[in-house]
Amino acid sequence: MRLLVYNIRYATGTGAAFHLPLPGAGYLRSNRKVLDGITEFIRAESPDVVGLIEVDTGSIRTGKLNQADYIAKHLGHYSTFQTKYGADSLNQFMPIVRKQGNAFLSGPSAHAERFHYFDTGIKRLIIELELAEVCVFLVHLSLKFRHRQYQLRYLHDLIQKSTKPVVVAGDFNTFWGTHEIYLFMRAAGLRSANAAGLPSFPARTPRVELDFILVSSGIEVKNFRVPDVRFSDHRPIVCDLEIGAAAARRVSVA
Repeated sequence: MRLLVYNIRYATGTGAAFHLPLPGAGYLRSNRKVLDGITEFIRAESPDVVGLIEVDTGSIRTGKLNQADYIAKHLGHYSTFQTKYGADSLNQFMPIVRKQGNAFLSGPSAHAERFHYFDTGIKRLIIELELAEVCVFLVHLSLKFRHRQYQLRYLHDLIQKSTKPVVVAGDFNTFWGTHEIYLFMRAAGLRSANAAGLPSFPARTPRVELDFILVSSGIEVKNFRVPDVRFSDHRPIVCDLEIGAAAARRVSVA
């Protein structure tokens, strides 16, 4: 299974133009050429599952275009998306912001999709995609260290309930890299697919490992890459996984 994870920054682009006429003004406008570039890159990688972070699901910024659906249609995939804020968040009532979410794109092999929510932080969404032999969780953790630790605890308890091998992927916002999530990985029985600790942020000259694919026992990492792609402030991460027969028989222990 090839898994591609990419924080696409709502296809707003990068560079000096992003901060004109005011710092961060680029967040208010989307760029169709950037979206098409992202779409073509993903298509060329031929992934089985795509996890998209910071995707616009149809705000005025994109002219009501749902970016997850747009990319999925070009891939021949199905899309599962949701806003990344909790149902009670004030962000649900704010223009543009209320359409900011995360998404999975996958083929027809998906068995189920579930939405979970952290109980702390602003970005609370966890998307669970269940496939025949594995469950994949997509997250975008908080920028605040304390909130991230609470979220990791919640995530640990959630994945322990899975009766299938587990992959946890997304933008962890861990500015200390794997050092920050070491105890979480040990407690949850996970390891990083990025054994070399390759950085993914910022895209132009990556220095920090913010984006992760973590796998449970019985899942073999065949290949891991951070392609030199600069449509966003993050680089994408691409991983080829093999689900072992032993992992497929994993059951939870009471």
